[in-house]
Amino acid sequence: VQLQASGGGLVQTGGSLRLSCVAPGRTLSRYDMAWFRQAPGKEREFVAAIRWNSGTTYYTDSVKGRFTISKDSDKKSVYLQMNSLKPEDTAVYYCAADSSLILSSIRQWAHYDYWGQGTEVTVSS
Repeated sequence: VQLQASGGGLVQTGGSLRLSCVAPGRTLSRYDMAWFRQAPGKEREFVAAIRWNSGTTYYTDSVKGRFTISKDSDKKSVYLQMNSLKPEDTAVYYCAADSSLILSSIRQWAHYDYWGQGTEVTVSS
């Protein structure tokens, strides 16, 4: 599965961005989807995920109440709406997909088989 992430950019503190992730030519209806991020000099970290069957969402604590992960109705795109952005949200954001995750693995990047190329988010103070 080829994933394409987009929507990153430069925004001021308190601003918003919406990231998109698509798999050209196919739907994402049978994949658990997630967003991870990696800041310079830091490890890749989990941001949010959505289960394909239940639509249940998961977030890391630092983004709860500010970020929302969603799928569109035709299951061809996954979004990460990011509001109230902070400088510490600055990172390259990656979308990821997997069709056989168990719940305990959903926050672990090593368990995802498919990755997008990353889109850079910079939040200025």
